[in-house]
Amino acid sequence: MPLAIDADDLAGTPAGLARLAPLTAALATAAAAGLRDRTGPLPARTPAEFAEQVRAELAAGGGVLPDAGRGAAAVVDLIRRYATGAVDLADPGAAAHLQPPTLGVPAAVEAIVAALNASVDTWDSGPYAVEIERHVVRALADRLGLPGTADGVFTSGGTASNLHALLIARGAVADRLAAGARPVVFCSAVAHFSVSRACAVLGLGADAVHTVPVDARYRLRDDLLAGALAGLAADEVPVAIVATAGTTDFGSIDPLPACAELARRYGCRLHVDAAYGGGAVFSARLRGLLAGIAAADSVTLDLHKLGWQPAPASVLLVADGADFAPHRVDYLNPADDGAAGYDGLLDRSALATTRRADAVKVAATFLALGADGLGALLDRCHHLARYAQRRIEAEPRLELAAGATLTTVVFRHRGPDPDALNGRLRRRLLRTGAALVGRTTIAGRGVHLKLTLLNPAARTVDVDDLVDAVLAAGDQEREAA
Repeated sequence: MPLAIDADDLAGTPAGLARLAPLTAALATAAAAGLRDRTGPLPARTPAEFAEQVRAELAAGGGVLPDAGRGAAAVVDLIRRYATGAVDLADPGAAAHLQPPTLGVPAAVEAIVAALNASVDTWDSGPYAVEIERHVVRALADRLGLPGTADGVFTSGGTASNLHALLIARGAVADRLAAGARPVVFCSAVAHFSVSRACAVLGLGADAVHTVPVDARYRLRDDLLAGALAGLAADEVPVAIVATAGTTDFGSIDPLPACAELARRYGCRLHVDAAYGGGAVFSARLRGLLAGIAAADSVTLDLHKLGWQPAPASVLLVADGADFAPHRVDYLNPADDGAAGYDGLLDRSALATTRRADAVKVAATFLALGADGLGALLDRCHHLARYAQRRIEAEPRLELAAGATLTTVVFRHRGPDPDALNGRLRRRLLRTGAALVGRTTIAGRGVHLKLTLLNPAARTVDVDDLVDAVLAAGDQEREAA
């Protein structure tokens, strides 16, 4: 079938879906060609060089919004160039962020979901999508051991899920806050920045966040949390304890049972930010790290991390579905429609009305691979991280800061002025496109590098290549200094 693009074409019709197949195949072929045109996880350009390249390419075709469309050929060319200039997450040298290469099943499903363009806010905007989200939420709640009253909602990411969780927590103490009590939210010193951002957005104030020091393995110290709770002033009200199951930098898991006990004792909510580590629930080897999570009032879980889904695929789960405040809008979910069973998921979402049918790609992955299949992917990545830890420990030019709890390893190149050295060597790797490694700063210890290993197809030899690239770049920077 020849490629044709017409402004009147509608993707979500039988004829439109039939036309989608050859166009999708042509775009996939172009993207594959673009990836073959390069080496390494990133284009070998500085940001300024890359910006100029994109500007010139678009200008040559009349800009990104020409008066007259240029048809399928222009789209195919765009996607080939996009693939040439995109980060190649499937390259074993891509190891910087919690951004995995996606699985083929959910990526293919995304095209159909986009074409049909359902929304789950109302039942009549996507009946099957509404029901699938309910089933996926229930399956995840069951896996985590949450009670039968549990419910949940898909969101745009962990930041949105954490914001929604703290919105619910704020509502639980609204009367005391209205009477003048000062809110306090506890989290570890290495918790995700979205906790303080959420408190600022919700009007609690960023200063409502009280960070608790961590132990040598970067886990919240529950003894200090207990002391902080006991020491609250009479006019301070604990809104929530936010425990992290998989910190972004270290993969560390806070002591969830102790946090749950303290939340019960002091009458506040326990929210577990398991955006990263929640995927351990699929692994027989690692699910024990989540012991105690079943006692949480709410849980954030990002399947676009250790679920290998195209983003977005974040879920907020709550132990009691009544936490989702009923909200009726006459043109969307009037009460009589709801009484007749025509309710969508508008009540679940506090942050969005129109919501994509993101649960469909997740359901497709679950059906294709099962929990055991996803667990096997995580186990491979965990094995690579443990190998990386051993390799770093064996290198005298490198210094390990945090080993592999999940799939991250934090370390740095030794040398004079290590903060500047490690910053420069990472930029050297970026500039050459040879490797993509992460960067973080550890309080009191300075700039460090991070390997975030989320590619289950990578091998230990690829880890060796990453470590060798870091060593070589560090040596070159030391010689150039």
